Amino acid sequence: MAFREYTIGTRMFGLAFGTSMFITLYMPAMDMRDVAVTDIGLHRQLSFGRVGGFSYEDPWLQGKAKPATVMIDKDPGTGSTIEATTAYVYPAGTPFPNGIRHPVILGEKPRLMSESLGKVGLADDTKGAVFIVREADDGGETIPYIENATATRGWMPEATMSVASEENTLYVGKGKIMFVREGCWWCHTLLPEQTQDWQYFGAPPMLGDFNGENPTAFGSDRKGPDLTHVGSRNSSREWMVMHFFNPRLVQPYSIMPRYDYLWGEKDINGNVIDYDAWREEYNQYVANERIYPPEVPIPAGDSEARALIDFVINLK
Repeated sequence: MAFREYTIGTRMFGLAFGTSMFITLYMPAMDMRDVAVTDIGLHRQLSFGRVGGFSYEDPWLQGKAKPATVMIDKDPGTGSTIEATTAYVYPAGTPFPNGIRHPVILGEKPRLMSESLGKVGLADDTKGAVFIVREADDGGETIPYIENATATRGWMPEATMSVASEENTLYVGKGKIMFVREGCWWCHTLLPEQTQDWQYFGAPPMLGDFNGENPTAFGSDRKGPDLTHVGSRNSSREWMVMHFFNPRLVQPYSIMPRYDYLWGEKDINGNVIDYDAWREEYNQYVANERIYPPEVPIPAGDSEARALIDFVINLK
């Protein structure tokens, strides 16, 4: 009896906490499930993969088990020329996004078309698959849906990657992991407000743009510009490489930290990167002891820097 008050208080706290979580998480999820996914939402979730943050398959946030986004103009099955198509390649063992695993979240019409026309129910993550985003007319309304190209066209992951050139391959899913892990969302938002932001950063996204994305990276503070449409404002990969290696190369008074360590040990040509020598030359440049800044090494194809830049350029 001596601790009865504590027992009652603990139970009341548990009930209040559980109720608040139910209202905060479960009820909005039911509302969002009734919202039809947009074309943007399908592209986002297919490029990010199952989870765009901490997950059991990638506990150390290294960008493992993520799909590749490729632009192809040849049919991976027949080799014939096709219209330029963006495909999302999931090698065997790569977890599918929520729109594939739980199509109900796509909204009624996109779900029905994804299942009937797109054959997403036949996708098997143990074997891998290739997905594309298609559109269909429904009484004058354009409905986006997911097509499992492995089932409908015979496109296999390895064959699809073989017809995609390196410059037309983006590791967006891995890049989002870098964006979250490195705390980019502490200073940048991915959600323009309905104010003057529209004039500077573009219109804010719609609710259906986030169906299937887990988690979102809206951010809660803004010390740098909003990045929702940054790929449309600046698509220069050369600028991005310089900016992430040392932001002061392109913005002399930038407060953004360097991310040169994401380059790893070697550049795209396999040459060892001498960071000490580079910084010494950069300091000479700042001190007006040399005319030009040192050349920034191009990140290797499998580097974390490459993936982060892919993610940012893909934000359109």
